Amino acid sequence: MSNPAPIGIFDSGYGGLTILKEIENLIPRYNFIYLGDNARTPYGTRSFETVYEYTLESVRWLFSQGCSLVILACNTASAKALRTIQQNDLPQYNNEKRVLGVIRPTAEIIGNYTSSKQIGILGTKGTVQSLSYPIEIEKFYPAIKVFQQACPLWVPLVENNEYESEGADYFIKKDIESLLNKSHDIDTILLGCTHYPLLLNKIKRYLPAGIEVISQGPIIAKSLEDYLHRHPEIDEKCSKNGGLQFFTTDSEKDFNTHSEIFYGKKVNSVHIDL
Repeated sequence: MSNPAPIGIFDSGYGGLTILKEIENLIPRYNFIYLGDNARTPYGTRSFETVYEYTLESVRWLFSQGCSLVILACNTASAKALRTIQQNDLPQYNNEKRVLGVIRPTAEIIGNYTSSKQIGILGTKGTVQSLSYPIEIEKFYPAIKVFQQACPLWVPLVENNEYESEGADYFIKKDIESLLNKSHDIDTILLGCTHYPLLLNKIKRYLPAGIEVISQGPIIAKSLEDYLHRHPEIDEKCSKNGGLQFFTTDSEKDFNTHSEIFYGKKVNSVHIDL
């Protein structure tokens, strides 16, 4: 058996820190390495091929740090790269590595939240165009209708610390109205991007009463806990003394400054090149 090692958490930028925060709260004794590919963010407008290339480079780096399990805490990477990595790249590691995403765990339980059987998805252009959510949700809940809305400016608003500005209200209101115009019976909206929880207060401001908004952090944390319980052969490879490291492909100073907004605590990151 290989030496125990951290669980890798990957995101194209800062959004995955909202996932890491929930995972750490639920299973704090595990060790984690967080990698943000901030130098090449955002992923949401990039091609499938580019997102796959960038994500694979990041996953391989996390493997090189000893990680046996990597979570793609990024909806775009999960939508555009996860399946190819699982099918084409993981076999070379002789079944000793795992890469999981955030879309399937969310699709598995999203039906528990809706009474009208009509769900809205707010996501990046890449996630929406991939149709990953409609495809995965249909596998578990064939009767549910899924309506999607791409929100191309939401991530830049968050990344540039403009998420509380009046300018943000215009785009949030516009995209929410576009989604709700697709169906007046939507009773549940999933935030299909890990940046969007920072916009939650503004999102709720423009929603009619009775619509529930779902963030992924608690869902992914619980799913990971269940996965480790069901796969002891993976769990035993994970180190468990509460260690936590942060890495970025861009400026450590910028990462440390912005990360606190997402993570809720100060971090000290290290720069790497991919």
